[in-house]
Amino acid sequence: MATGSQTWTEELIEVGTTRLKVVTGGSGKPLLILHGELGYSGWLKYHETLAQNYKLHIPLLPGFGVTPRIDWIMNIRDLASWYLGVLDTSEQEDLNVVGFSLGGWLAAEMAAMCPHHFQSLTLVGAMGIKPPTGEIFDMFLVVAKDYLAKGILAPQTVEEFKIICPDEVSPEQLEAWALSREESSRLGWKPYMHDLSLPNLLNRLKELPTLLVWGKEDQIVPPSAAEIYSNSIDKSHVVLLDNCGHQPEIEHPDKFAQIVHDFVSKSHR
Repeated sequence: MATGSQTWTEELIEVGTTRLKVVTGGSGKPLLILHGELGYSGWLKYHETLAQNYKLHIPLLPGFGVTPRIDWIMNIRDLASWYLGVLDTSEQEDLNVVGFSLGGWLAAEMAAMCPHHFQSLTLVGAMGIKPPTGEIFDMFLVVAKDYLAKGILAPQTVEEFKIICPDEVSPEQLEAWALSREESSRLGWKPYMHDLSLPNLLNRLKELPTLLVWGKEDQIVPPSAAEIYSNSIDKSHVVLLDNCGHQPEIEHPDKFAQIVHDFVSKSHR
């Protein structure tokens, strides 16, 4: 959460029979932010920085602790189709989208289905691709707090780690993590957190500027996955961050926000 006066708001959007909660903040060109497998962690420093130049839209996706689960959504491709429908009703096109981890997989699926919806695509430690070297870490081998810690190279040095993973976890947060893990499992269990067909669909993104941001020491999604994404998307480039794990937006928020801003501000089709 930002310090001082609150610079973001929450609203409920009616989508069919579902009420989707969306966090918005900032002003400027719209920037769609898709959270990862443990849900939305709150308004953080990188949000506040990006909100100086963009209007951030952060949907709290169905099943991840806030917006109710939608039973017919059985995999990430279903979720991508559903959220594209949300964009259709909002008449938003030429969006810049940033997806984190599971949200990166979701963003890639959405872009592969309807590339015309997007002006640029930024994938951060994205799941969805089977890494040629190493494996996507099984989040169910550990509890949620340990999973968050594994995703960051040096948690004790990261200013906002205590925000996303407090020492004393509230019952509400524990429930939200449990629901998010359950929904992640439901959507991406078999094969685990990837889709073998996705690399073959990404060739539709020939004209879509794409940025792939990875921490060199990512222990959740090996950086080798970025190679497959990059080889599958013509107009893509990879940024590998030193001394960084799976969450560059938390570990190096200023640097991360600058990288995203530099890319988005120059992207055009």
